[in-house]
Order: sequence, then structure tokens, then C-alpha cells
Amino acid sequence: MKTSCLIIDDEPIAIKVMRSHLEKIPSIEVKATCAHALQAFEMLQHTKIDLLFLDIQMPQLTGIDFLKSLGAPPKVIFTTAYREYAVEGFELDIVDYLLKPISFERLLKALNKYYKLTAASLPVLQAAHSPVNESYMYVKSERKVIKVNLGDIFFIESLKDYVKIHTKTGMIITKQQISSFEEKLPPEQFIRIHRAYIVAVAYIKAFTADTIEVMQHELPIGRSYKSSTLHFLNYKAD
Repeated sequence: MKTSCLIIDDEPIAIKVMRSHLEKIPSIEVKATCAHALQAFEMLQHTKIDLLFLDIQMPQLTGIDFLKSLGAPPKVIFTTAYREYAVEGFELDIVDYLLKPISFERLLKALNKYYKLTAASLPVLQAAHSPVNESYMYVKSERKVIKVNLGDIFFIESLKDYVKIHTKTGMIITKQQISSFEEKLPPEQFIRIHRAYIVAVAYIKAFTADTIEVMQHELPIGRSYKSSTLHFLNYKAD
């Protein structure tokens, strides 16, 4: 029996990408797509849906408000370009929180979470040598592949084509873009604060409107990241 899905997003391109990803997976059936929450509400009245792929920022009604309005909602995976709603999303008992643009590998990870939660025995495609699981990731550094526990990471720093990972056990330098880490790391545990920095929320000691203190380091908050960063941190502080 296939898992029936509904995609809810006001961006046609985002719908096209998500549908394309899902149609590669034999155990998934995309029942329909909706451009806004009210259309989705009507669909849910007469169609059995197992899993929603739900955008957050939409006209008329946000994805978060839509989810709160449902009495017995299906399982939900949020799909959004905005990291700052991650904590609120997970408090609504969602399966996962995907940041756009969404890679096929990251989608598979979210679907595996869904099947684990529902105890379903349906087959899911596996991405070869997936670099991140729930608690650690593998990083290539020089001629070695190093296991890095996510809980040991203080922050990640971009150095042009390289990334420096600051951890409890020292620094690891790898030839990757910082955006690849932003896409793969759990958004409830890590936040991008600057084009050059991703920080672990657990190790934030203090913050101002312009800087974040992580361990003994004072890191700048980038202008384009200020709104989302402060929204996220102020929400955590409430």
C-alpha cells in the first residue's frame, strides 16, 4: 500500500521540484497539489492523505496556522525557505523540517523518519553513503573520512571553498561549501547567522542585535540573516 501525499505550496516551481522527487519513490503516491491552505482544507475533507508536504509562508493562511486548525491532521513535513520557524514547527509534532532548495537525499532522510514514526514497512530508496544521520556525520578531510558527532560541533566557519568545523576535539577543515552543511544539519540544532557562519544553538552563551557568543568566540550576525536569527533566538528565549 502506497503512502498518499499532498503537496501544499504557493510556488509552482517548488511544487514541481517536490513532485519530481516524490515520483521517483515507488512507495509514494502524490494525490494532489494545492496552491494555498484553503484549497488543501477542501481536499482533506474527501481524500485520505497520509503525509502533508506543507509550506509555511503562504497567502491567506500560513502553514503553521493551517496545521493548528486541523483537528486530526495527517503527518506533516514542513518545506520552507525560512529556518526561523523550526522550533515552533517541531513543537507541533511534525515529522521533519526541510529547507529549500530541497535535495533528493534530504527528502529521503525525512521520509525515513516518517516510516520510522508510523512503523510502516514500506520500502524507501536509500541515498548511497548518506553523510548525516541523527547524531553524527562523516566529513572528508585531507585523505581521511572523519566521523563528527553533531553534539560536539560549536560552529562552522566558511573559508571560501573550504569549511572549518570547530568542535570539542579541535578543528576539521574540509573542501565543501557552507551551504551544503546548512542543508543537511538539523535546523532545530543549528542556525545560519552569517554567510560565513553556522552555529550550534546549544553552545550559544549570549547574543546581542549584532553578535553571538559561542564558547570564547564572538561571531557577527550578517545583515541579511539578522531578522531570521533574532526571531529564532528570541523565540528560544521566551
